[in-house]
Amino acid sequence: MAAAAVRAAEELAEREMAGRDASHDAAHALRVRDLALSLAAELGLSSSPDRLLIVEIAALLHDIGDYKYTKDNAEDMSIVERFLEEVELEQGQREEIVAIIKGMGFKNEVSKKSVVEPTLEFAIVQDADRLDAIGIARCFTYGGSKKNTLHDPKILPRDNLSKEKYMSKDEKQTSINHFHEKLFKLKDMMKTEAGKRRAEKRHKFMEDFVAEFYEEWSGRA
Repeated sequence: MAAAAVRAAEELAEREMAGRDASHDAAHALRVRDLALSLAAELGLSSSPDRLLIVEIAALLHDIGDYKYTKDNAEDMSIVERFLEEVELEQGQREEIVAIIKGMGFKNEVSKKSVVEPTLEFAIVQDADRLDAIGIARCFTYGGSKKNTLHDPKILPRDNLSKEKYMSKDEKQTSINHFHEKLFKLKDMMKTEAGKRRAEKRHKFMEDFVAEFYEEWSGRA
């Protein structure tokens, strides 16, 4: 049953995320799944198939109802919840998968208010998603899809963001500011030791890139 549920989750992600920009498409969900399973193995979960199933399905489905792709700018869990009923997972597994997906977003911690007390499964899926976020290509892919300005020195990164401000689609922002408002913060928000180790390398690469970007933008490079 576990293998069938995973394949069904892969198919759901491919179907529901088709047509999205490449920052939040099915390939992103598959990368997060692979990262999550790799972290889980490093953290000793390989001998717990029931817990691995929670990690894998939560990772595959975590962005299906993402508020950034809904008309009313609100998280929509209806597709995921219906799917979990259909694949006949145990109630406890369904509840934990839903809790992981609802609580793992950066928006829930931007104001230092976490929705759930993290389990190891939660921490693994969240760290995997954040590792995939600590990157350059996804940032500019998403910004371009939303027609965000690449960089404008007059638009400063926002400090002390609230959840509402972070989620707002009305405020004009730039792709470069996204590094300062979110991506540079993720390294210190990782919850597992395995995630922290991997984040260090990705973070350094981002820092070097943004420093070079400013040099080129100013004509100094």
